[in-house]
Amino acid sequence: MSRFIKSSILFGILAVVVSSGTGCTGITMGPNLGILGFPMPVSPLLQKKMEDRFWERERYDRVEILGPIVAGGPTTALDEPSDDEVMRAMAKARPLEGNVPFLYEQQRNNVRIVKEKIADYIDPPRFIPLIGPAQLHHAHYKCTIYFEEVTNVGWPIPHRLIDEDAVEVIYIDHNHFHMVGNVDAGASSNY
Repeated sequence: MSRFIKSSILFGILAVVVSSGTGCTGITMGPNLGILGFPMPVSPLLQKKMEDRFWERERYDRVEILGPIVAGGPTTALDEPSDDEVMRAMAKARPLEGNVPFLYEQQRNNVRIVKEKIADYIDPPRFIPLIGPAQLHHAHYKCTIYFEEVTNVGWPIPHRLIDEDAVEVIYIDHNHFHMVGNVDAGASSNY
């Protein structure tokens, strides 16, 4: 076969392949990722742990930087811990033990939370790296949690244990920074 015939056949095969791949197939399918293009199952437990880790980091693990404290303005902390924050702190301090459905389950029902502020003070101004001159505002809370703890045991002898007067005490600290306009207000700044 001559070179012209070989190239004509190759060109014809290439034209058939290209024309069969046109249309909406490339738009709806997207790029071909091979085996990674198929959905992978994710455990609901793993997904919940990742979502909880993100939620806590976003809501509770960061220290806020607020504006300066103005003369005559409030110097007390305005936000007490939320019920969600208290329950998450209790779950870290005292987690529910091995919940296996129909074998061993624990529940906390009729939850009532009492929050008391035990300390609220502001440190003197100082230089904080990456922030500048600032004051650290501390607020300490004592959270008493009253609840009914129900334990269902399903094996070897099914029974239910109810502790109606369960109490847990959690201490939560809220810290945030206040910017300081001019730390050395009394010093001479004329050069």
